[in-house]
Amino acid sequence: MAYEHILVDREDGVGIVTLNRPDKLNAMNRKLSSELREAVKELDADDAIGCIVITGAGERAFSAGGDIHEQREDDRQYTQQELDARRGRGSYEIAASAKPTIGMINGLAYGGAAVLASSLDMRVGCEDTRFRFLAAAYGRINSTWTLPNQVGWPIAKELLFTARIIEAEEACRIGLLNHLVPRARLREKTMELARMIAGNNRAAVMGIKTLLLKQMAQTLEQQWEEERHFTTHVVRGARAEEAFPEFIARRGRSLD
Repeated sequence: MAYEHILVDREDGVGIVTLNRPDKLNAMNRKLSSELREAVKELDADDAIGCIVITGAGERAFSAGGDIHEQREDDRQYTQQELDARRGRGSYEIAASAKPTIGMINGLAYGGAAVLASSLDMRVGCEDTRFRFLAAAYGRINSTWTLPNQVGWPIAKELLFTARIIEAEEACRIGLLNHLVPRARLREKTMELARMIAGNNRAAVMGIKTLLLKQMAQTLEQQWEEERHFTTHVVRGARAEEAFPEFIARRGRSLD
């Protein structure tokens, strides 16, 4: 499928989606957001893909957030009721992607881009990575369902209430970044992580993600019951011959 504002590549079982409006700091207009959602669906349906990476074109920004110029035009053109009806489920659909998602955060991720980044499963950043959850500064509300899952309630409240900038080192310390590496190693580290995920059993990885998302508000016993049901009726665990062929081939000898 041809896209206007994103690029889609496939490499070693990894789907790489690049937000491609570098002259606009990859601002997320309606077209880009729709294409991003469609690309994730496309990669989800591709049996050759085991992990999805999302990044931004250029070196300045993952994305500057929503396209304010387009939002102003929409405000002039549509009634509030029409605007409400146009609101989509893009961030949720990406967060609920069946396959693991990694944000390769190559620069600033502000506003709507911070929402997108926090809805991904993991994030890898560099010294130029910065986040800012701007909604409260602009009389809006978002990220209440994404950010606490990444950094916990107390930190999420601070970042959402203050709308302040989170520099790369702090982002890594609080768990908003899984890894912080020099810019020169950003793609290498991201792809290393993505390839490891893509190289594992697809059904098992996707099953783990399904359970983690489903169990977020359950008790410990409910989580245990959910996993037991899932591994009995949905993705049954591999038998020994399938799970440990290399060990069996060595007849149990150690790797030393």
